[in-house]
Amino acid sequence: MGRALRVDIGNEIFHVINRANSRAAIFKTDSDYKAFETLLEEAKEKISMRILAYEIMPNHWHLLLYPIDEGDLSSFMQWLTLTHTQRWHAYHNTVGNGHLYQGRYKSFLIQKDNYFLAATRYIERNALRAGIVKNAQDWKWSSLWRREFGTNKQKGLLSPWPVEMPNDYIEWINKPQNEEEIVSIKESITRSKPFGNTEWVEKIVNKFGLETTQRPKGRPRKGV
Repeated sequence: MGRALRVDIGNEIFHVINRANSRAAIFKTDSDYKAFETLLEEAKEKISMRILAYEIMPNHWHLLLYPIDEGDLSSFMQWLTLTHTQRWHAYHNTVGNGHLYQGRYKSFLIQKDNYFLAATRYIERNALRAGIVKNAQDWKWSSLWRREFGTNKQKGLLSPWPVEMPNDYIEWINKPQNEEEIVSIKESITRSKPFGNTEWVEKIVNKFGLETTQRPKGRPRKGV
């Protein structure tokens, strides 16, 4: 089966993920994590991008992006991943030692309502779900930590949400997520399938020719 078409439009929300080559840990020290967050800040300056949420894990990362114009998503991601690869290899003295990432980034569209909240919750619970921390807000390399504990400058990386934040957000984010919701998001990651209600998904699929995203490619991978 060929690749699903890459949608790159403005004013829609995208969940974006990429993973290290061979699932190797490429974020091992605070310096590795800080360097990637600095790149997010630089990329936002170069390509005006609304960053709604993110989480950096040892061997992969998730971004929730809200591009303004058509083409912004690919421009942002191309600069981010290429520059990160170059700087990572230079810092670790591994220039010429192969690919940093397993391939091009994956992305899928998200409906702007409770589905957005579900995707945000999935992203900001990543370290908690992996058993790295006891509370989601304890993982420093995430939008949740930055939103709750960051300086005003650090918070400036994040853009306002298109929906209202739930009351008692910290308590809500730390509650276990519905398993059906998790499976649905993992399917969207694996298949680049739009994440929303049936009517919205059908409209998006027909509008952008995403029929291949509706056909199963196999079981969702673990640890995404």
